[in-house]
Amino acid sequence: MTRAYHGIHVGLLAPDHEKLVWRAPAARSDRVRVREHTCACRVQSYELCASGGLMFIRRTTMRSGKAVVHETDRWPSKQATNVWTLLLSGRAH
Repeated sequence: MTRAYHGIHVGLLAPDHEKLVWRAPAARSDRVRVREHTCACRVQSYELCASGGLMFIRRTTMRSGKAVVHETDRWPSKQATNVWTLLLSGRAH
């Protein structure tokens, strides 16, 4: 039986993981482009976003059927991509 691929999942959290600062979304720009995302089949999903020449990570948590959204600070693309890799590997949360 073949299982359908449905998206990237975040790895198990490492004991020595880096703690990211999550904030309520700030309407800093009128357009945000999602560059990558994790599968939405779990309670928490993540998006690597680009806006205004910077990038950030958006976290969506489903609670009682409602989406609760938080975002990281905005970084230059290289730094954001590095943090995204840490998040996916379980070395950041």
